[in-house]
Amino acid sequence: MAMTEAREKQRSVAIIGAGMSGICTAIKLKEAGITDFTIYEKASEIGGTWRENTYPGCSCDVPLHMYQFSFDMRPDWERKFVFSADIKAYLESVVDKYGLRNHIRFNSEIESCRFDERSGRWHIGCADGSAHEADVVAAGTGQLHRPRWPGIKGEESFEGAHWHSAEWNHEYDLKGKRVAVIGNGASAIQFVPEVAKEAGEVTIFQRSASWVLPRPQREFYGWERALYKTFPWLINVQRWKIYWFGELLFRAFHTSGDKIKDMAIEEMELYVSDPEKKAKLTPDYEPGCKRVLFANDWWPAMGKDHLHVITEGIEEICPTGVKTKDGTLHEVDAIIYGTGFDTTNFLGPMDVTGLAGRELKKEWKDGAEAHYGMTVTGFPNFFLLYGPNTNLGHNSIIFMIECQANYIRQCVEKLRDDDLLYMDVKPEAQARWNEKVQSDNANSVFASGCTSWYKTDAGKVTNNWANYTFKYWWWTRRPDFADFTLRGRPGKEEGGREPAGRTVAAQ
Repeated sequence: MAMTEAREKQRSVAIIGAGMSGICTAIKLKEAGITDFTIYEKASEIGGTWRENTYPGCSCDVPLHMYQFSFDMRPDWERKFVFSADIKAYLESVVDKYGLRNHIRFNSEIESCRFDERSGRWHIGCADGSAHEADVVAAGTGQLHRPRWPGIKGEESFEGAHWHSAEWNHEYDLKGKRVAVIGNGASAIQFVPEVAKEAGEVTIFQRSASWVLPRPQREFYGWERALYKTFPWLINVQRWKIYWFGELLFRAFHTSGDKIKDMAIEEMELYVSDPEKKAKLTPDYEPGCKRVLFANDWWPAMGKDHLHVITEGIEEICPTGVKTKDGTLHEVDAIIYGTGFDTTNFLGPMDVTGLAGRELKKEWKDGAEAHYGMTVTGFPNFFLLYGPNTNLGHNSIIFMIECQANYIRQCVEKLRDDDLLYMDVKPEAQARWNEKVQSDNANSVFASGCTSWYKTDAGKVTNNWANYTFKYWWWTRRPDFADFTLRGRPGKEEGGREPAGRTVAAQ
């Protein structure tokens, strides 16, 4: 191919977010010789979820062998389950190893993406007022980085210290303080035991209990790390053992979860003796309807006398504490909100405008959906990572992200090699996929009655993948371009390009 033609066929890619998804996608593009890409990161550092969450005890509940890129397994980890700072350090080293640092534009929060059908390009607007263009957009904005505040009456009236777990106040001295914790999901499971070590009194205001299982944490021996370093293939053996265990765990979300219940209750009874507290801490829903949590210090903390659990609903926040619906005012010095993230509003406040002025927010007014969780009809050359219905309750999201990055890389290659203006997933393909996804979810524990961040207020499960991950890999290993409308570029006097607006047959 002549140099000028190669240059003409290059496709520029805008990657939104320098977290796991964005970094993985950039590496896969670079491996394919696609180097015209920019990663737009809203913050001044990389890391996504693992940059935002710095609360005490913040760690990953997926074994590290499955929580690193399969193409960059490291032998020098010290423990089986690692802390947020460890993961961020790993990502920093990956960015440097693959030469991505110069591709990242920091402090660049994307506010809008608008597609121009004539040029086949996306016009991108940043919060700092700058404007950019790209042929392809890959949005790796994630689901767990926009703090969700509960909107309780009087929140701003509280006169003491208050913060969200994802915006931790490291300057506040907890020693001897009366601390209220609102929420007891995945973040609270990790930070409450740490807070309880310092605070004089901790009161958890709980909407519903969580199924919490022991986490088999352990330090790696020196000889293990040496063995992994000498024989790297052994790391992959361990990775696949953990992977298939996760796939077996998936079965519990479609069959009886009695074994999970028994394990959780047995662990609770080792440390919690108060019958009333045990009753409050026992969930009334099936394991998996909400996220099953793993921790070793949660139940010991729950057994402490200075830790209280309140299940009466909150009426309002007052200047001196939290007032519950039974009229009791619980006076506290600080309030920590462990109320999770805005998960069902994918892409957050970003405005995305596709063909004929179509607005993605309006398309998703009844709940987000996307073909394979990656493409939405009417929004050509726009790809999502960790998008609708690709979150997991049983395995590692890194596996799903790698599947998506490989899929997107092949689509960008198709645009480049066939010199296409754009590719747009067909509505019937998206509808067919979403029907299957929602059918799987309807038969899973995710749709079984509890309130969770997996679904919208109306009950549509928009976040979770209710099937085996190896099936997702199989279906996404190669794009089926028959699922797309492929639009050729405007014709030229030379070169034999397709005439403007012509639809090219999928190959």
